[in-house]
Parts: sequence; C-alpha cells; structure tokens
Amino acid sequence: MSQGLRVRIPMERVGVLIGPKGSVKRQIERYCKVKLLIDSESGEVEILPTPKMDDPSMLLKAQSIVLAIGRGFSPEKALKLLDDEYLLEIIDLRSMLGHSRKNLIRVKGRIIGEKGRTRRIIEETTGVDISIYGHTVAIIGRHDEVAIAREAVHKLISGSEHSTVYRMLGRRRHELKRERLKLWEPTI
Repeated sequence: MSQGLRVRIPMERVGVLIGPKGSVKRQIERYCKVKLLIDSESGEVEILPTPKMDDPSMLLKAQSIVLAIGRGFSPEKALKLLDDEYLLEIIDLRSMLGHSRKNLIRVKGRIIGEKGRTRRIIEETTGVDISIYGHTVAIIGRHDEVAIAREAVHKLISGSEHSTVYRMLGRRRHELKRERLKLWEPTI
C-alpha cells in the first residue's frame, strides 16, 4: 500500500471537515476510497489509501477537498473537486503583500468589495467559487475559468481599478464563450 498524505487545516475548520455526526468525513472517505485520520488538537489530517482504492489520483483529490474545506469552502463546493475538470488554486496574499496586517485587510476588502459585490461579480462572470479566508484567496473551478479569476484577483491585489477589472472579466468571458462554441462547431 502506498504512503498517505498529510495536510494541516485551521483548527476552526476541523468541525466542518468532520461534519454533523461525521457525515462529511465519511462522504470524502467513501467517494475517494481513503481513510481520514483527523487530529482535532492540531488540525493535522492524514489521508491514507484504502485497499479498495483503484485510482491513486483519488488520494490527491481527497487532499484537495480537505484543503478546500480548510480554506473556507463548504463541503458541497469542495466536493466539486471530485470532477476531473475542476481544480483548486490557493493564492497566499502574504507572499505578495508581506506580513502587514493593514495591507492584508485592505486587499481582502478590495477583493470582496462592498457587500461582497466584487467577489460575486468574479464568481458569476467566470463560473468559479471563491473563498477569502485568513491570508488566502482560494478558487475552485475549471482550468480556464480559474485562470480568468486568478487574473482578476491579481489585478485587484496590484491596485487596478474595479471598473478596469470588471471590463477585463467581461472581455475574457466573451472570449471563453467564443472558444467553447468553436469546440462545438462541426468541421467540414
């Protein structure tokens, strides 16, 4: 049997990972054919393969799901990662801003927007789910959608005007729709 993986999630997210009466934990274990060993004292999660696991990539999917829940996503949104088309991207704001609490709060505010408007516009325009939690921005979506959302977040971090970011999102969404339509066009 192959080795397991270890992930550390924030202590306050351990309860969400376990779920009511262990339901979320059991669901992840069943879908991914893994065993989750959760240390509720440290937030460390060990993900072990079970003998039933026939696809080793399920270990990595389970890791992504646990990380997504740890980064503030609901279990329902995190379970989208079971689909091969979906991926999780985590942007660490400290790596770009340093450890200044003021800068972190300011940039998180820019990404969230007034009453969550900016975050909602990014999600609706690109089709991704975004979670701003602690010092990270996490994105779940399809590869091309995540790339557009990442670009929007990076522009906001670097100080671009919100209106500029919204225009870029509109253009990129239009380009993405056009590319997807081309895939469906019959070739003659």
